[in-house]
Amino acid sequence: MKKWVSLILAASLVTGLTAGCGNKSASSGSDDAADASKPVKFSISLTTSGNAYAEGSKDINNEQWVKEVEKRANVDLDIRLIPLKDFDAKMAVMFAGGDIPDVVQNVGGATDKSMAGSVQAGVFMPLDDLLKEYAPNLMKAVPKEAWDEVSYKGKIYGVPTWLSNPSRRATYIRTDLLEKTGLPAPQTMDDFLNVLRAFKKLGLSAPYQMRENFKYADIVFGAYDALGYQFTEMNGQVVPKFFNAENMEKALTVYKTMYDEGLIQKDFATIQAPQYSENIEAGNAGMWTANAASLLDFRTKIGAAVPGAKVDIIPSPIGDNGQKGYGLYSSVNTSLYINSKVSKEKAARIIQMFEWMQTPEAKNFYSFGIEGEDYTVKDGKIDYKLPEGKAAQDEAGFRSLLRWVGDGTINRERTELLPGGQDVLKALDDTLAKEGVGGIGFVPDLESFSQFPDLASKRPDQAPKLIIDHMVKMIYGKEPISDFPKVIEEYKQKGGDEIVKEATERYNNKDGIIDQQSRK
Repeated sequence: MKKWVSLILAASLVTGLTAGCGNKSASSGSDDAADASKPVKFSISLTTSGNAYAEGSKDINNEQWVKEVEKRANVDLDIRLIPLKDFDAKMAVMFAGGDIPDVVQNVGGATDKSMAGSVQAGVFMPLDDLLKEYAPNLMKAVPKEAWDEVSYKGKIYGVPTWLSNPSRRATYIRTDLLEKTGLPAPQTMDDFLNVLRAFKKLGLSAPYQMRENFKYADIVFGAYDALGYQFTEMNGQVVPKFFNAENMEKALTVYKTMYDEGLIQKDFATIQAPQYSENIEAGNAGMWTANAASLLDFRTKIGAAVPGAKVDIIPSPIGDNGQKGYGLYSSVNTSLYINSKVSKEKAARIIQMFEWMQTPEAKNFYSFGIEGEDYTVKDGKIDYKLPEGKAAQDEAGFRSLLRWVGDGTINRERTELLPGGQDVLKALDDTLAKEGVGGIGFVPDLESFSQFPDLASKRPDQAPKLIIDHMVKMIYGKEPISDFPKVIEEYKQKGGDEIVKEATERYNNKDGIIDQQSRK
């Protein structure tokens, strides 16, 4: 009965999209798109990504940076902003109402939940031929994994902002404190514990900074290839990685040692994001996990609280199976889709704009602004003064957001000019490029996840609630770690068997699979 209900609902959604999407906003004629001397007009919906400048604008289409993009790319834009906090809800309303612009930006890939089945329903056009003809450089620049995430049934429907390096989380350490201990940077799990013990002797309240739900703190699970939000192949099935009880027990034993010896806070299971950040920035943590792009921010804030503090990114400690690092991110940040009602001439011009976004001219504009006003070039080098104050920084961030297609790993052009910026790039290009743990993911999510929400793995953040609850109890000593096989059985009995069945079928049928298992 449940399967029939699901099929009826799915059919209703597709019918609603097909009928409701009159695409009132999309142009069916050629307009002036065939005349390359005239700006091509098109409408586009964009997420604000939480940018205060964008969300505070009274008329986004008359902002100077939008006008500058129009002039440089020979376009006439009708931008419709969607606040990030309301993104999924606003997208659903847009698709249900049928008022769909020429281009739609999604946070994620082609078949994510926020797209509401629109690609499958034929709302957007396949782009393979247009990309090959009008954007050859873009085609080469985008990694295969990113193209896969914006494709459906072997055809490309989206143009992504991609991650050239999906390993973004890093192991941070207070180098000044490490120097005081006389120990080298930890390379193994045993080294890791010994450094934390030495940090405790120095009086740190959080030798390693933890956070609720093990978010930004899965350093040990990664080392033992036991990240609970990833799937893997095991005995002919595709199962969550916590099905490997041996690896889980090793990782939980390390965490329990950290708890028992005071190497993490006693209330680690309830520490939320603000307290997590405040404790690190106050100089109370010796090691922690965060995105590599935050290195300079940590150096500034911790340095203000503790004069003489040194903060660096180091290789993550390795487990006994050779793994190290954190779960890999999806290869796609955002992606753009062209309405199927748009004329071929207009679609070609839009794709050409995406190609222009990969040029040095475009990269300099989005990173620094207008030459002669916001920056100058001296002896072939950019002379750029970084914006000061939140308002100016938000405005620069908005300008960067207008580059909808490109490598979203980090703004290299701007980072290179920052004091210490080379350290950030070195961490990304050298340290993180050699670590990170991959698994099997699903886009869209497994349907059984919605049926059993407490059993759903949310990548790349945390294990299912059922598993987290048991892990916390085991670290606190309320359940024996040796009972983890019983936890797996509980998971299976409460719906996990259905999740495993669907995951295996999807994997075998190559149906919406993101496979990052080969990354070591």
